[in-house]
Amino acid sequence: MPLPDIFCKAVSREVINRIEKLDSHTQPLWGKMNVAQMLAHCCVSYEYVYEDKHKPPGPVMKLILKMLVKDKVVSEKPYPKNGRTAADFVITDERDFEYEKQRLIAYIWKTQELGKLHFKGKESLSFGKLSCTEWNNMFYKHLDHHLTQFGV
Repeated sequence: MPLPDIFCKAVSREVINRIEKLDSHTQPLWGKMNVAQMLAHCCVSYEYVYEDKHKPPGPVMKLILKMLVKDKVVSEKPYPKNGRTAADFVITDERDFEYEKQRLIAYIWKTQELGKLHFKGKESLSFGKLSCTEWNNMFYKHLDHHLTQFGV
C-alpha cells in the first residue's frame, strides 16, 4: 500500500501538526534518543539533500549501501523498532528542542514546496538516482517512524 505523499501540502501539514504536539519533555516509547535528539536525527535526511555537511560514501561503500540498505530505506515496509542506523544519523549530544523542531519543520516545508518533480531522478548521496516515490518513502517513512516512537 502506498505511503502518504510528503510532497502533498495536506500530508506535510499533518506531519508538522504531529511534530507540533511534541514538547521538550515528551518521552519515547522505545529507543535511546530524547525528543530533541530525535528531531536532529530526522533532520539528517534533509541535510544530505540541502546541506554540504556530510561526506558522501566512496564508490565501494555506495555499492554496498545500494545492494544491502537501499530497499529497506526507500520501500514501503516500515522500519523495525530499535533498528541500526548509519553513523551520520547517530545523535548523542544534547540538542536544543525548539531549534531542532523549527529546523525540521522548515526542511519539510522546503521539500513540499520544491515538489515531487524536483526529486524525480535526483541523486541520493548514498543510493544513486531515486524516483519520486523512493524519495517520498524515504522522507515520510522515517518521519512517521520517529513520530510514532514519541507517541504522536
